[in-house]
Amino acid sequence: MDRKPLVLIIEDEKEIAKFIDLELQAESYETVVTYDGVTGLSKFRELNPDLVVLDLMLPVLDGLEVARRVRKTSNTPIIILTAKDSVDDKVLGLDSGADDYLVKPFSIEELLARVRAHLRRVNPAVTGEVRVADLVMNLDGREVFRDGRRIELSAKEFELLELFARSPGKVFNRFEIEEKVWPEYTGGSNVVDVYVGYLRRKLEHDGERRLIHTVRGVGYVLREE
Repeated sequence: MDRKPLVLIIEDEKEIAKFIDLELQAESYETVVTYDGVTGLSKFRELNPDLVVLDLMLPVLDGLEVARRVRKTSNTPIIILTAKDSVDDKVLGLDSGADDYLVKPFSIEELLARVRAHLRRVNPAVTGEVRVADLVMNLDGREVFRDGRRIELSAKEFELLELFARSPGKVFNRFEIEEKVWPEYTGGSNVVDVYVGYLRRKLEHDGERRLIHTVRGVGYVLREE
């Protein structure tokens, strides 16, 4: 898979947001900009970006709460931007779920370096590989291994597993899964349940522990237990 990493910018100061947006685009990132916490959180859930640049002092829903809500369902890197530079403020930001903290005014070179570092650490688009527990997905070669054992998947099985593996710990409902993997479907089908069954049989070939779990009344999640 060859795509540009997607960075979601949530910043209410429009000049700063535009500046960050242009600099990230110049570095070949895809970007989406929002100006308040509620819209930013909605876009996060819709787009599942590779990284979030998040201001703390946002209207409607502040950055700390946005970070907390993102972290409940996703390990996506979050870089906080703020004018608050006390130790207590930094601790509060990091404890909310952020991975990094930059104080305004900041150097754009430093922000770009931190973006690169976090994406190298966790981003499939940069590494070409996804790892969850003993599961390894080679996205460029479309290969899947579990504890060294190669697993043959169909195109749709691979897409479904990739969706889960990009956001380990995130619970996907059936509508979300259909929308991303089977956009041609209009609902009312059991295709998701059928393909989850296919994946489980292939991933749990010799009594290997379960990775794709059912969340009753909601959907499915990939996590190690």
